[in-house]
Amino acid sequence: MAPSRNKTNAVGLEKHDYRGAESSLCAGCGHTSVGSQIITTAFELGLQPEQVVKFSGIGCSSKSPAYFMSRSFAFNAVHGRMPAVASGAMLANRDLIAIGVSGDGDTGSIGLGQFKHVMRRNTPMVYIVENNGVYGLTKGQFSATADEGQVLKHYGKNELPPMDLCLEAIVADCGFVARSFAGDPKQVRPLLKAAISYEGTALLDIVSPCVTFNNTAASTKGYDWARDHDAPLHDIAYVPLREEITADYVPGAASTVTLHDGSHIILRKLDETYDPTDRVAALRALEHAKEEHTLLTGLLYYNPGRVSLIEAERLTDVPLAQLSEAELRPSEESLLKIMTGL
Repeated sequence: MAPSRNKTNAVGLEKHDYRGAESSLCAGCGHTSVGSQIITTAFELGLQPEQVVKFSGIGCSSKSPAYFMSRSFAFNAVHGRMPAVASGAMLANRDLIAIGVSGDGDTGSIGLGQFKHVMRRNTPMVYIVENNGVYGLTKGQFSATADEGQVLKHYGKNELPPMDLCLEAIVADCGFVARSFAGDPKQVRPLLKAAISYEGTALLDIVSPCVTFNNTAASTKGYDWARDHDAPLHDIAYVPLREEITADYVPGAASTVTLHDGSHIILRKLDETYDPTDRVAALRALEHAKEEHTLLTGLLYYNPGRVSLIEAERLTDVPLAQLSEAELRPSEESLLKIMTGL
């Protein structure tokens, strides 16, 4: 048999090994593009699919984990409860790589409480919000991120201001907050790679147009508006630890962020004044973008000093899931001592 000419990655897998089931999403859905970038990212990083665990809630976005990395375990939780399930899994097995996919409704409405607390606890996971401003699965009602004043044919006018999930994440002290656009794979991919390398909660708010219910020229979640109003903070490159770090940029025009695993993300600044490690500046930039009606994309905020949930709980180096019953179960004597102390 002739040898395969398909390209293999660092763990000997081909790109098709990271694909999932055939998608049932609408043709042109932004979620499909996001899933495609997850496949490419996992292949290029050489992730072992069996080490990755996928989580989701309810909605079109939460269906999308079925369409990538079919060799990975997955848990489709109830509406808005994905963060709790992901936290439990990561506490049980710290060796896993967690990728959670949610939507603006699943996260910003019924799941907002869980969203804020997973940011605060800093559970090690990539938290992707596929943000389209509508409930696509239930036929296009306004979501918490829908534009104020927007009119939809069957639902009238939205009178409420939109929720900015990146703003909410930074306020909750999330240590890695980024925003991108599903139609910009060049930016999505390095952000995904950096998010996977981060040891806490990494939020990626990806504007992902709903071609069926919310792709009008006036919608800030549509393809045309996003392309016309995209204001990237920087040109992004990701360099894994195993590669030599080189970059062609004018001195002073770029900054290098070192991630927990030793990899680097290089930010070639388009806005010379922006510092992604300045929390107050990040909040100010998001407010300014709102006033200017622009879609601010890139690495908005990065704090390498945040203590993860794993560290805060002082878990053993060996995952709890791999410990024996004797190691996990306290002895009768130790329990009696605790009870006597009460």
